[in-house]
Amino acid sequence: MDYKFSDRISSLKPSLIREILKNTSGSDTIPFSAGNPAPESFPVSDMKKIANSIFDSASTQALQYGISEGYSPLRDALKDRMKKKFNCGADFDDLIVVSGGQQGIELACKVLCNEGDTVICENPSFIGAENAFRSYNVNLVGVELENDGINIEKLEQALKTEKNVKILYLIPTFQNPMGVTTSLEKRKAVYALAKKYSVIIIEDNPYGDLRFEGEEVPVIKSLDTEGLVLYCGSFSKILSAGIRVGYVLAPNDIIQKMVVAKQVSDVHTNLFFQMVAHRFMTEYDLEGHIEKIRALYRHKAGLMISSLEKAFGGRAEFTRPQGGLFLWCTLPENVPMLDFCKKTSANKVAVVPGIAFCASPEDKCNSFRMNYSTPSDEQIVGGVEILGKVLESY
Repeated sequence: MDYKFSDRISSLKPSLIREILKNTSGSDTIPFSAGNPAPESFPVSDMKKIANSIFDSASTQALQYGISEGYSPLRDALKDRMKKKFNCGADFDDLIVVSGGQQGIELACKVLCNEGDTVICENPSFIGAENAFRSYNVNLVGVELENDGINIEKLEQALKTEKNVKILYLIPTFQNPMGVTTSLEKRKAVYALAKKYSVIIIEDNPYGDLRFEGEEVPVIKSLDTEGLVLYCGSFSKILSAGIRVGYVLAPNDIIQKMVVAKQVSDVHTNLFFQMVAHRFMTEYDLEGHIEKIRALYRHKAGLMISSLEKAFGGRAEFTRPQGGLFLWCTLPENVPMLDFCKKTSANKVAVVPGIAFCASPEDKCNSFRMNYSTPSDEQIVGGVEILGKVLESY
């Protein structure tokens, strides 16, 4: 049978990252292409205790349907943490628990955008968000990302010239894929532009807790006096990626529409894991656990950076993140990026071609993304050495 797919889906392509991961899963390939938290960061023993406790004392509640807004004790705990740690949460804000930060992004687009509306993002940006936007047939416009955040002049130009701009999507802290952090000056400028042009900002912050160097920068949501910022957070990088528990803090009117949209999607987020997340937050040392993850990634990032310095010898550039999971390598102009990535793959080292993160397939990119949280220390050293040898071959 000749299947006819919807216009919204027929033009979408599989995530290049997911395809790379499928091809390297279970093999001896070094996974610089991944984006997973380090397995040693999972608090397995504590989560096992919590799970046993829930099944002993609250099994019926954990295994039953829940409300679409999320498990109320978890929502309260998250609101309290957002207020104390990030200075977020005005009287007009509310919070919904979602099935990972990805769903928060998708639901936001669903309730705010019509087909043909414009979404502006950093270029390059997170492919999962870009595909979510594309699935609603919006006009996706990328604006150059610099080492201290989005180019403000080019952003205002896009806001002036593009039609029906509804959303500005940003990852201001340890951005995926580049690993860079937007300066406070630019965060203030971005918010001022959003106010001037009446645009909603989606502030995606899955890596904000993972700073291992430098000083904290206030989140954009903490500047929000006008109800313009929708903040997406997640437990994926600090507790477990597989539990699929995230949250959105946003103006109440937006949250209420997201609740309705979620009801026709998955009804509610997994209640058992919401309860696990709540108990970890309130009965265990979440901040102490996060500090251990920071120490782990400080070591891994430092090892990758020192290995790259040795292997590349100044022949290629790369970012030096102060947190998060990724860094971004840019090859010399005479080295074709896709050919380089194919050669590294043939040598059992997987990286993600930078073009995968571009807003438009016509964009040019001579960079690739590397992840340091997933591979072991031995893989980091050995894999980077192979990258250096492939680069040398050019």
